[in-house]
Amino acid sequence: MNSNSTERYAKVIEVSKRVRWEIDRDIIRGRGFDYGRHFLPDGLSLADELPFLSREEHRLLSQLQGRTYANMFALVERFITAKVLELGRAQALGDQVAMEALVRMSDEELKHQKLFRRLESMMEQDMPPGYVMSADPDAIAQEVLGSGNWAVLALTLYIELFSQAHYRASIASDEHICPLWKDVFLYHWREESQHAILDEMEFLKENARLDAAGRDVAVGELIALVGAVDGTVQVQAAADAGYFCAITGLSGHAVRAAAIHTLVLKAYRWQYIVSGLLEPRFNKVLFSCLDAAQATRIRNATAPLGYAMPRQPGVAEAMAA
Repeated sequence: MNSNSTERYAKVIEVSKRVRWEIDRDIIRGRGFDYGRHFLPDGLSLADELPFLSREEHRLLSQLQGRTYANMFALVERFITAKVLELGRAQALGDQVAMEALVRMSDEELKHQKLFRRLESMMEQDMPPGYVMSADPDAIAQEVLGSGNWAVLALTLYIELFSQAHYRASIASDEHICPLWKDVFLYHWREESQHAILDEMEFLKENARLDAAGRDVAVGELIALVGAVDGTVQVQAAADAGYFCAITGLSGHAVRAAAIHTLVLKAYRWQYIVSGLLEPRFNKVLFSCLDAAQATRIRNATAPLGYAMPRQPGVAEAMAA
């Protein structure tokens, strides 16, 4: 481990200590959710693209999508924590500064999972019954962790960078969303900013271990993982759209119900896939590691999802800034 890498790990530790937060002391603070306000902004939920929704239905759709948004982060942080613990163990008899940074990251990811479970228990009490989170976090983690380190670390970097882009470009600037909801993702963003530095360092270390043939295999694994993400969001979008139509009475309106199903799937593909593909830092890191043929494979594989972009002017550009 060179001294420059050790210094970067040490800097992450320093910032991690400075921004450290606790769930009840800093975020919940005895508060509940304000259901008179939106959770996800239109730039993420795309709820403004359904003009037939009433104001109350528009707000409810943002809250439902926000509920799934929190649960999706709880889900992905299950496999991220497992991978980071594995990386930390590999440093146990090596660079102790690197090990400390990775152990701190795993501790923070466990805290994030606890936070999102807490939010789900609050929303379960407050929102109409019938909501289902379709994916099992442990099953998803086992599937993801069956891939090689390169693909898993690329996916992890991608997720943690798009979560930051969502906060900076959409959540932070919206004055109308629930204050507790906004605080959740403010504090989440503060720690994820450090995690992304570690993700990038670990990904580039893994990339340096691969030859061209190994990287070809890894690119195929990453494409398969993005496909698995899409499969997960398709199932969840169908469940959420069905739940929304049931609790609003729109199930009997076939045309509107179909439009809701289409919109929710588009929104989820935007949130969990396409917005990440636009993230400049992820693109710079990933494509710097690929040859032209490998880059083309990834672009061709993800091209069918490119339709999932907001109609609202400037949203995609802000996300990619």
